[in-house]
Amino acid sequence: MIHVVPKPTDTRDDNSTGAVVREIRQQGGEVRFLDLDRIDPFSSDLEDALIWVCGMTQDGHQYEVLQALALANRIVNTPRSIATCASKVLTSVLIERAGIPSPKTLFTRDEDTAARFIASLGKVVIKPVYGFDGHGIFLIDSPDQLGSPPWYLQEYIPNDRDFRIFVIDGEAVGAIMRVSDTLAHNIHQGGSGIPCAIDDAMQEVAGAAARVVGVDYGGVDLLRTGDGYCVLEVNGTPNWHCMAVPIPALLASYLIEKERELHT
Repeated sequence: MIHVVPKPTDTRDDNSTGAVVREIRQQGGEVRFLDLDRIDPFSSDLEDALIWVCGMTQDGHQYEVLQALALANRIVNTPRSIATCASKVLTSVLIERAGIPSPKTLFTRDEDTAARFIASLGKVVIKPVYGFDGHGIFLIDSPDQLGSPPWYLQEYIPNDRDFRIFVIDGEAVGAIMRVSDTLAHNIHQGGSGIPCAIDDAMQEVAGAAARVVGVDYGGVDLLRTGDGYCVLEVNGTPNWHCMAVPIPALLASYLIEKERELHT
């Protein structure tokens, strides 16, 4: 039995959870849906179970319930890895410490430090630490544009596209090129997703990024640079819009395999 936490943003026309659940059943697996808001971790009967978290609300309650369930169950992705990916700061620090290419980044609440960073690069990208779907991302060139601290600032790498690489168990299995004439190429911000091949450099960088943040599967966002690719962020509860490969089937196979490993 695979226990499923549905993605809260699913809709009738964009149902990530449903796509994978159909594949699990077609491949002979069984599914039970979990409502984290109704689970008391002090009296839960779940033990040695495989729990797949397609998504979760950004609140402390669901995270704490998952943390407690993780003590006696195998959770994909783990609450810790989902929380890591949700924080651009922690993700960036882990990626930089691992020597994986990424834009120059600053996180500070000191205005003088931020001003020096902006002056050294000319233009920088400012992002919310816990943002999603490309919201709240702007290009700035002056400390007057900072707003309220703290600030997460990144080097601006001129481009008209980025790449979303879908990684399962450290291996890149699908990719799209997201093209737009805006700063954030996210499909939710009007970008167009075009399936693309995965080259060796993409495979190496995306796989390394997914491993260092600890996700079983994830969406790794890359920018092309003069030296190859750099990592923008890793999404621990990704969608898989426009992928040419059957991501739901691949993910279902992975979940079924992990569930069987628990009982062999």
